[in-house]
Amino acid sequence: MTDIVPIRRALLSVSDKTGLVEFGRFLAAKGVEILSTGGTAKALREAGVPVKDVSDHTGFPEILDGRVKTLVPQVHGGLLFRRDLEEHRAQVAAHGIAPIDLVAVNLYPFEATVAKGADFETCIENIDIGGPAMIRSAAKNHAHVAVLTEPGDFAAVQAEMAEQGGTTLATRKRLAAAAYARTAAYDAAISGWFAGQLGQDFPPRLAVAGILKQTLRYGENPHQQAGFYLSGERRAGIATARQVQGKELSYNNLNDTDAAFECVAEFDKPAIVIVKHANPCGVAEGADLAAAWDRALLCDPVSAFGGIVAANRKLDAAAAEKIAAIFTEVVIAPDADEAAQAVFARKKNLRLLLTGGVPDPVAPGLFFKSVAGGFLAQSRDAGRVTAEALKVVTQRAPTETEIADLLFAFRVCKHVKSNAIVYAKGLATVGIGAGQMNRVESSRIAAWKSEAAAKAAGLPEPLAKGSVVASDAFFPFADGLETAAAAGVTAVIQPGGSIRDAEVIAAADKAGLAMVFTGMRHFRH
Repeated sequence: MTDIVPIRRALLSVSDKTGLVEFGRFLAAKGVEILSTGGTAKALREAGVPVKDVSDHTGFPEILDGRVKTLVPQVHGGLLFRRDLEEHRAQVAAHGIAPIDLVAVNLYPFEATVAKGADFETCIENIDIGGPAMIRSAAKNHAHVAVLTEPGDFAAVQAEMAEQGGTTLATRKRLAAAAYARTAAYDAAISGWFAGQLGQDFPPRLAVAGILKQTLRYGENPHQQAGFYLSGERRAGIATARQVQGKELSYNNLNDTDAAFECVAEFDKPAIVIVKHANPCGVAEGADLAAAWDRALLCDPVSAFGGIVAANRKLDAAAAEKIAAIFTEVVIAPDADEAAQAVFARKKNLRLLLTGGVPDPVAPGLFFKSVAGGFLAQSRDAGRVTAEALKVVTQRAPTETEIADLLFAFRVCKHVKSNAIVYAKGLATVGIGAGQMNRVESSRIAAWKSEAAAKAAGLPEPLAKGSVVASDAFFPFADGLETAAAAGVTAVIQPGGSIRDAEVIAAADKAGLAMVFTGMRHFRH
């Protein structure tokens, strides 16, 4: 393979024209013949850059409304022929094919067209054919051709040409790898959209692509490597967040922050969620964020230390002062006013993320989990239980206040690792049991936490006294419910569906509890 390849002829055809004119002027100054098409050629000419239409170079006009303009031997032969093979040189000479040493192509904006909600035919017309073909041809022949697929490539190639007199093999390999990744991501977007048009939630072949946003210092542990990729929908959250201040985000920071923000999005009133190790340790609604913080922190002040805080409203100074009073790793919110940002600025290591919006908790989407040899895909848990859907199964029906707390607790339960038990009172959690191997242990842990929190606050009785309890799945035995009853709950919400439902209902009646079934489970593993 050759190493330094001088650029004598370049083909430029880009949808995103960022940096195009500057790069074109550089090439022209180096004596490079520039071939181009359509809007790219127009932009270059208007800037005074000499350019030759591809149709003039190939002797073949654009046809079929521009669908065919570069799919000709004069283009692909010029890209694919191996300069080091005498047979190839003889063939291109015989057919009058001139070499093309550099291609700069970015593709029709299919993803952006879909994101705008365009109709089917418009989306189809924004599927690029010639662009991917040229990219793949140039990338395959990277020993001799440089392929640029992003505006950010211009500066690096320009600098190398200025210094080396051409492109190096190392650069061409890097660009080729990026080019194949780009066409793969493009095809993934098209295939995913097409499957959606056909109503195929899980097509026979599922292509997933991501764009590296950030290389992380390490993964869950220092001996693991990690990166943060953007993929699929532009859902408000860590993917859209602007980091205002603080240290670099870690893998665990991102995972926990995502869990916190997805949870806080469940609530319509001002709400605060405090998360530790991907589990909520305090959740509350309030008249404002400051009030919600006080009630969320009360649930488990020990676990809140070094936690992640999410808000579903624009942060103000009052809320910021309270949050900043304890050690907090990350704060995420849709926005924060200047006074709030000034408060957080005093905590140099605290990361403040502003997302510009709140995710829709009932929007459809896919969730992925890797397993050995593949990955699992499922629809996002967008389920939401309403008061009308509740089925009263006990002698006593819950009061309106209890119903509000039950629905609140069940929404929190959706974001707690199973087996999940959540005690709530006054639209605030007062005890959370997460991730245990049996449900009764989760009930006991949640009750114990309510006692510990009460003692820490100097209150005379456990927080769970007079609360309601939510279970993410049915009680397989009455023992979990009986533990909750002993903690002082007055009402229970659970999916139902156990072969021992009658036993559990009888235990609730015996304790004078109201209990409702949802018919919906919220396992979170």
